[in-house]
Amino acid sequence: MNTGRSLLSQILTYIPKYQLDKIIEKYKGNHKAQEFSCWEQYVCMVFAQLTYRESLRDIESCLEAFGSKLYHCGIKSKVAKSTLAYWNEKTNWNIYGEYAHYLIGYARKLYKGENEFLAELDATVYAFVMSKLISMG
Repeated sequence: MNTGRSLLSQILTYIPKYQLDKIIEKYKGNHKAQEFSCWEQYVCMVFAQLTYRESLRDIESCLEAFGSKLYHCGIKSKVAKSTLAYWNEKTNWNIYGEYAHYLIGYARKLYKGENEFLAELDATVYAFVMSKLISMG
């Protein structure tokens, strides 16, 4: 039995949280936050993306199974479906858009000599931008 950190917690150690915190501060993302924060929302969405969760209820039930290990991932409060829905609706998407652009630039530096990966990254960026335009229109 694994008694160490969860895989999600290990992945999050490679994410530059300081940069996200600067962007959250810039857009005042945690302005009226009492318990749940932009970082916690981000961790929930990373979890959902990595584990192919299909609904807020699915995310909520799977995160609930983590129990006390959620705290080590950066989630300090109980994750409810209504909380996720509220934050997904009210959070300024520019926070995560700007952070995605930062992470893409970071990946470009890491994989500078690998042209095949960079070409794939360019296609991903295009899809990201188009999905934002479609959802706004």
